[in-house]
Amino acid sequence: SDYAGLDVIAGLYLAVLIASFVFQFLQNYLMQYIGQKVMFDLRSKVFAHLHKMSFSYFDKNPIGKIITRVVNDVEVLNEMLTSGLILIFSDLFTLTGIFAVMLYLDWRLTLVVCIVFPLLAVVTRIYRVRARDALRKNRTHVAELNSYLEENLSGMDTIQCFNREKANHKKFEGINRDRLKEDLRTVYYNALYMPSIDFFNSLAVGMVIWYGGGRFVQDEIQLGILVAFIQYLQKFFEPIRDLAEKFNIIQTAMASSERIFELLDTPEQIPDSVPPHSDFKMQGAIEFKNVWFAYNDENFILKDISFSLSEGESLAIVGATGSGKSTLVNVLCRFYDIQKGDIRFDGKSIRDINKYDLRRQIALVQQDVFLFSGNILDNIRLGNRQIGQEEIESISQAVSSHNFINSLPFKYEQELKEGGVGISSGQRQLLSFARALAVRPRILVLDEATSSVDPETESQIQKGIGELTRGRTSIIIAHRLSTLLHADKILVLKHGKILEFGPRKELLQQKGVFYKLCQSQLQSQRLTPGNEG
Repeated sequence: SDYAGLDVIAGLYLAVLIASFVFQFLQNYLMQYIGQKVMFDLRSKVFAHLHKMSFSYFDKNPIGKIITRVVNDVEVLNEMLTSGLILIFSDLFTLTGIFAVMLYLDWRLTLVVCIVFPLLAVVTRIYRVRARDALRKNRTHVAELNSYLEENLSGMDTIQCFNREKANHKKFEGINRDRLKEDLRTVYYNALYMPSIDFFNSLAVGMVIWYGGGRFVQDEIQLGILVAFIQYLQKFFEPIRDLAEKFNIIQTAMASSERIFELLDTPEQIPDSVPPHSDFKMQGAIEFKNVWFAYNDENFILKDISFSLSEGESLAIVGATGSGKSTLVNVLCRFYDIQKGDIRFDGKSIRDINKYDLRRQIALVQQDVFLFSGNILDNIRLGNRQIGQEEIESISQAVSSHNFINSLPFKYEQELKEGGVGISSGQRQLLSFARALAVRPRILVLDEATSSVDPETESQIQKGIGELTRGRTSIIIAHRLSTLLHADKILVLKHGKILEFGPRKELLQQKGVFYKLCQSQLQSQRLTPGNEG
């Protein structure tokens, strides 16, 4: 019977071990799963919120700092959720249980222990305030490091060309040193706080021995209870030490969460007054009515701009650098909101059109073309699988990009790196033309789209520019005479004001600014070697 009882005990012990294993597995797995799911949702929410921000937000916040919030700060929260949170609850549960046992053993000794709690609370509060400040500054310096690193990697060709390696490294060391300073501050506060826990533990034990020993001498307490109480008191401070160690994770997570929720609480600068409509169509008539715009609400870049274009008309905008040409395009696409006046499409105010609907009707081709990592086909249709390859090839032929694509080893399946590394700037520009046509826009905007291409490539583009603008309202920012002469109307800007506006032939007859510009270009072409005759 003894052996039978032993078997039962062994079986129960094994069952407890297996149950413990299963529950620990479920605990760890569920906490990790919940933490990862929360982080997944948070990253998605932050990323989606960033897409609602206007260009002004990105003008004020460097890309590296934004990346820090989306990646690094979210990861800090993940560390707290997956590794710290469950242990915190476990420690709090242990503290409550031990405190209840101490009260049961001797409530007077427990009151003696409680004397150190206010002191511990004061020290913890001081630590929390100082450590939170250091960690908050630390997260700021991490963002500055990432921002400066991203900027330097993007401009590495310029840095090496102008021998700026040492100067930039010196600046990087300065930012890095600022972060080290805050790291050391955090280490200093942690180094002070952890021994303070041990000090209060020893102080509490000493007070219990002093008070309990006196009561033992007077036969008011049994020695066994006193020894047991001291043992529980030692155990009581173990979870407090664990909580102190986790406190640093919590503090870091709090600093990161402040930055994340600051981003999420940033309102959308250009809110929509109406929802998107799947059947929204635009004819293409454009009217600027007394438009004023400033990037900082003070120094106006566009000043009382008024002009109109009928459906299918083309407009060429000319002007010196800084005259407001690209800014005009930015407000047309509603990347920024104007301060005064109105922009109308088919007689409807831009504020009464959903941004998604508006930008579905406008195709913008810029001077600096951005190509995403992926194949050429996906870069042209930008993930819209409804646009088939045959249609893409037809569009590419229209804008003269088909031949160079077919010359590549994998043709339309040719993989490109981010930014289009591996093909020329002219070829990237041709792809951007195909991308613009693929969305079937009613309004086409070319912002210095031919300025970075060689004459041969420009000739190819000029062949397709008629296809680009046919049946569409088009706005072309350019300096080259070959591009300007395709436009129905000309708008001349200077310091944000309109100097001249009207049909091309009328402006040439007036012999004003546009006429002089054409004359200057014709004269420079005659003086170019090979054009003397």
